[in-house]
Amino acid sequence: MLRKPQLRLVITFHTTAEALKSEKLAREQGLEGRLIPVPQVLSAGCGLAWSAPPETQAAMETVLERGNIHPQQIIQLTI
Repeated sequence: MLRKPQLRLVITFHTTAEALKSEKLAREQGLEGRLIPVPQVLSAGCGLAWSAPPETQAAMETVLERGNIHPQQIIQLTI
């Protein structure tokens, strides 16, 4: 059965290493989310994106800043 589309925080990355580091740091902070293939409406250098509930955006931005990770794009998108 297909999932109902829902608003998600989507973060894209220039490299796979950045995506994997972001996942590791988010998990260490107990943040909900997971790596997904980049949605077709977006483009990203590495093809991976972090998908999480929109309410985690501020916390994820802090994680990325502390980890010295510069995402390609941070967007809220219905997927």
